[in-house]
Amino acid sequence: MNGEKNIRLHVNRKDFEEIYFSGNQTSLFFSPTTKGKTVTTAVIGLILLILFCFKGDLSKEKFGILYFVSFLFLLCTVYLSLSINKVSKWKKEVEKYLKSLESRKLYQINFNNDFFNVNIDEDEESSHWGEFNSFEINDKFISLEGKFNYMFPSKSMSKADYDSLKQAIKKNIKE
Repeated sequence: MNGEKNIRLHVNRKDFEEIYFSGNQTSLFFSPTTKGKTVTTAVIGLILLILFCFKGDLSKEKFGILYFVSFLFLLCTVYLSLSINKVSKWKKEVEKYLKSLESRKLYQINFNNDFFNVNIDEDEESSHWGEFNSFEINDKFISLEGKFNYMFPSKSMSKADYDSLKQAIKKNIKE
């Protein structure tokens, strides 16, 4: 690949949503970010409820257990609320990004052996291939992480363009 390759993406919001919002990503309590914290908080809450039901049977020496489990429950609740806030903010940012993509007329990728450029309505971001740390390629999308982060759905381009981009990434980014 000596020359420059240009790929024009056909932006369809549903193609991007299908990828960004897959796998309970937007669920406040059961997204990959919050699921463990939700389960832990529920288990600690159940233990606390059981302790409260049997608090009359606890001796004064063992009453500290109730305070300790109450503290753990409070701590878990705080961590869970922080994670829920993080998921909520992420969802709002993605929605804002997707809304901005709908109004764009040009979404184009240009690359050669040295550079990778993304042009969205004359807003151009240029990177050397070495500025990307990692990538993920599967049948649904290609994602790049580094100086700039990108995600390109396979449905947004032709099969030949998708294969060409996939080969260029595998050739130029060392993981």
